[in-house]
Amino acid sequence: MQAEIITIGDEILIGQIVDTNSTFISKQLNKIGVSVYQITSVQDDKKHILQALQEAEGNADIIIVTGGLGPTKDDITKKTIAEYFNDTLIQNQAVLTNIENIWKKYVKQTLIQVNIDQALIPSKASVLMNYFGSAPGMWLEKGNKTFISLPGVPYEMEALMQNEVLPKLKKKYKCPVILHKTLLTYGIGESALAAKIEAWEDNLPEHIKLAYLPNLGRVRLRLSAKGKDKNQIEQEINRQIELLLPQIKDEFVGYEDQDVSLQAIIGKKLTELSKTLATAESCTGGKIAEHLTAISGASAYYKGSVVAYATQAKVNVLKVPQDIIEKYSVVSAEVAESMAKNVLTLFQTDYAIATTGNAGPTKGDSNVDVGTVHIAIASKDQVLSEKFSFGNHRTKVINRTVNKAFEMLQKEIFKN
Repeated sequence: MQAEIITIGDEILIGQIVDTNSTFISKQLNKIGVSVYQITSVQDDKKHILQALQEAEGNADIIIVTGGLGPTKDDITKKTIAEYFNDTLIQNQAVLTNIENIWKKYVKQTLIQVNIDQALIPSKASVLMNYFGSAPGMWLEKGNKTFISLPGVPYEMEALMQNEVLPKLKKKYKCPVILHKTLLTYGIGESALAAKIEAWEDNLPEHIKLAYLPNLGRVRLRLSAKGKDKNQIEQEINRQIELLLPQIKDEFVGYEDQDVSLQAIIGKKLTELSKTLATAESCTGGKIAEHLTAISGASAYYKGSVVAYATQAKVNVLKVPQDIIEKYSVVSAEVAESMAKNVLTLFQTDYAIATTGNAGPTKGDSNVDVGTVHIAIASKDQVLSEKFSFGNHRTKVINRTVNKAFEMLQKEIFKN
């Protein structure tokens, strides 16, 4: 069973907004056994929309359109869909009543004609009632093809997908089971990982596909399979994972479907050990702290951070000795270790992370090469540091530093 997603709106094509709707729809369709054949973005232009609908009808069984259902003149999706189906727009009383209720309860303003006109839908369409906005969803059929039009506002679209579209699709179509299982690995590059598990990959059953999804310091391994028997597919994928795990035991940290991140794993371990953490950041500018505090309940183990971006802040706030900076440079193992030890003392924690480096594109107070980073991990017993060269792209340097810092901390705390 194949689907095509069409997103409508000039704002997507000019980069004014990010198309998150297609991501959500694709994930939901996969869960019920529908494969997405193609995702297309088109302008608010009748000719372009008609062409996209025609092409999608040839490609897929299910065509889902989002956007262009608003009340303004540039929102032309409904009229264009009506034309595609040789249909006319008629006022739907149930939709109008829903709009009136929303205006009365939430908007509390006079209902004007452009809002009333949102109750106009193609006569051949079934209404997908939108209780969170004034633009209804629409369900149309043409032969054995299903066309679904949804509002572009994400929370409105998501509610309609969950409450209306998915149940109707499951009822209409008998879809296969599509199963994905994604493993998270850290501390090894894509090429090295592929070489390490090559023999295992070569012996995968033909119906199980493997994808490598690399991202700055980590690689996700996604196993995918499709079939009729869910239990059988799960057993086959789990059997392959059992064969794989002994080969990546040092790099494997969890499964993506468990919503596991490395910082979450660290947080869980710190909580189990009743240990605490502080951070001192220079080149990462607070990004490590941002990742840690994104986890609910992090205050139980994460006590605080010092972003000592300027050299003077390292001296005045973190008490890094000036003579160490002058002797070794501000980007050095000695400075990183001093930062880690002193922030650990400042916050009275069990562990500390410190980063200092040159993210570029120009050199700062140190003459080291762009991309040079020192990361230190301190505990009450010791402090250790490593030097890295992360290239010459600023964003890449910062993100790789964050990932490597978490990787180093994980290895340290999991010794206990």
